[in-house]
Amino acid sequence: MSDSEHNKKEKTATALQYEGKKAPTVTAKGHGQLAEDMIALAREHGVLVHQDDELSKLLNQLQLGEQIPAQLYIVIAELIAFSYVLQGKFPENWHNIHQRIDIKS
Repeated sequence: MSDSEHNKKEKTATALQYEGKKAPTVTAKGHGQLAEDMIALAREHGVLVHQDDELSKLLNQLQLGEQIPAQLYIVIAELIAFSYVLQGKFPENWHNIHQRIDIKS
């Protein structure tokens, strides 16, 4: 895809909410300017944004209030876990056995 084709492609955004007991749920969806506004607002409030065209296509097929399907559990769980690490959040019993993450920074 050329840069001009990529720039013309309409941006989409899907917001998920995860409360820790059930699968993440679709809480907002948008296309075009609404998607841009959702992303900007998320970043303003410190919400981490992950950009992945293929995942976005899959999530965009879901309806508002719908939980993600089992086929997406692993990829979404990895993204949630990675976002926690980026925010310096670790489980209480987590032991940095490989000493690969500097949790003091």
